[in-house]
Amino acid sequence: MPEQFFPQHGTSRRQQIAAELQALWHLAWPILIGQLATVGMSVADVAMTGHYSAADLAGVSLGVSIWHMVILTIMGIMMAVNPMVAHHIGAQAYGEVPHVVRQGLWKALAVGLVAMVVANMAAMVFHTMDITPHIRDLAIDFVRITSFGLPALAAYRVLYGYSTSINQTKPLMVISLLALALNVLVNGLLIYGKAGFPELGGLGCAWSTMLCTWFNLLALLWWMHRAPAYRSTWPFAAYEGPEWKTIAHLLRLGLPIGITYFAETSAFGFIALLIAKFGSTQAAAHQIALNFASLVFMVPLSMGLALLTRVGQSLGAGEYREARFRAWTGVGASMVFAIVSATAMALFNRQIAQLYTSDLAVVVLTAELLLLAAAFQLSDTAQVVISCAVRGYKVTRAPMAIHLTAFWVFSLPLGVVLGLAPSWAPWHPAEPMAAQGFWIALVVGLTVAASGLVWLLRRVARDAIAAN
Repeated sequence: MPEQFFPQHGTSRRQQIAAELQALWHLAWPILIGQLATVGMSVADVAMTGHYSAADLAGVSLGVSIWHMVILTIMGIMMAVNPMVAHHIGAQAYGEVPHVVRQGLWKALAVGLVAMVVANMAAMVFHTMDITPHIRDLAIDFVRITSFGLPALAAYRVLYGYSTSINQTKPLMVISLLALALNVLVNGLLIYGKAGFPELGGLGCAWSTMLCTWFNLLALLWWMHRAPAYRSTWPFAAYEGPEWKTIAHLLRLGLPIGITYFAETSAFGFIALLIAKFGSTQAAAHQIALNFASLVFMVPLSMGLALLTRVGQSLGAGEYREARFRAWTGVGASMVFAIVSATAMALFNRQIAQLYTSDLAVVVLTAELLLLAAAFQLSDTAQVVISCAVRGYKVTRAPMAIHLTAFWVFSLPLGVVLGLAPSWAPWHPAEPMAAQGFWIALVVGLTVAASGLVWLLRRVARDAIAAN
């Protein structure tokens, strides 16, 4: 049976908090390493393609912009499996888990195929851009090749959610590390044409990315087949056709999460495009500061994913007060990390910038942006961790509405006003604030999101207790 980590009755509150933090970290740290390995794949792609040629790097970067938006949306849509499985595990209804996973895989097949079409249609936007033919063709081919990995990615995220929700996170860490090593190896062989392989340049990166998505799926299936922890909930003991009722429920839970992820990634992508008009220094500083902030973000994201499992298992067991306790304990622990990370960013902002570049102008601007990144550490951490806790309650539409409001009603419009200082705005600064204006707007948007989600978690937890 999956390991539960429920605290013993009769213990003091301090002991309960310590036990909960231990259980939460037990789940979170392998997720964190796995997430960092996944980020490492993107770093390897950029670094290895950049050493091949600037033109290939530009083409791959354009292709990756489409790829990231699509895969993050898929990840959100597939996340519906997490709370459903966690609730069944908490209720010790192990026999219900295989049905959810099997129907999740049918949903993944449909979502993956639709995503293939959407990604290739989105890549047609490159025909409208004023870029050289080689870069345009490479970007389109990158999307075309990697799109064949999208069904595998969707299926992997179903099994990822299943594995996480039965407290099996270490396999995901190991597979992510192996995928990173495979990605570097295949990149080296195909980008540069080593060991008799064809020299494909940036397209080698596309083939590597696609192969790694299939590796993740097949490796996890192999691990699940061999590991005893999956026996009591083994989803492949019998064939089961698609059942619309369950799939519809998975879509109702997952689509709002997918829309949330798309809203966030598209907003950041739009900001990057707007900042690019101010020149290479502004664009470089924005990308560096965003890259470092994204690395730090992996910690609260991993805590949030682990917290979703913990909260969902408590609710499945009918322990509604315990679910609230777990939720706020996880939020509190994450906020301690946010204070530490914000302090480190503020104190060492210039040194961090110098790790990325020696260009003095870029270093100075990056250091200023990192101060703003330090300012939104608390709100950014709160919004991601609380949104995961709320999803543990199977509540996904309200977080979607909060995130859409925060990013598209507050952050982006304010960023346009501050960053571009358009003449049509009722009020605008005397001069465009460029990247700094957009980052100030991010601070505001993330604060709005965090405030709304704090209110939502309090209400959802209170209502769950009152109703039971």
